[in-house]
Amino acid sequence: MYDHIGLRVKDLDAAVRFYTAALAPLGHVLCSRDDSSAGFGPKDAPALWLYPVQDGQRDGAHIAFRAPDHAAIKAFHTAGLKAGGRDNGGAGPRADYSPSYYAAFLIDPDGNNIEAVCT
Repeated sequence: MYDHIGLRVKDLDAAVRFYTAALAPLGHVLCSRDDSSAGFGPKDAPALWLYPVQDGQRDGAHIAFRAPDHAAIKAFHTAGLKAGGRDNGGAGPRADYSPSYYAAFLIDPDGNNIEAVCT
């Protein structure tokens, strides 16, 4: 169901320490880290992303759902708009993420960034 989840954190260093310790017994490790994010999951497959909150930023969570194909992603975006979501990126390739990444993004009624993705 889920492809990945992104959470906003106040202190990235503290969050990395917490999740490194808490997720280790579950077999998850820190896969990626820079000043803008940290990714945890099975080795080489981060699925939980942490992003530091910028001053005044109040963004919600980011949740990405796995989709079976491009048609499902297009349908997700269309249906979400009709149901009151706001566009945050139409269906299409996201080559800056990876060569095969195809996704669409919506902002739900509570301000969360919701994505459908297939790779």
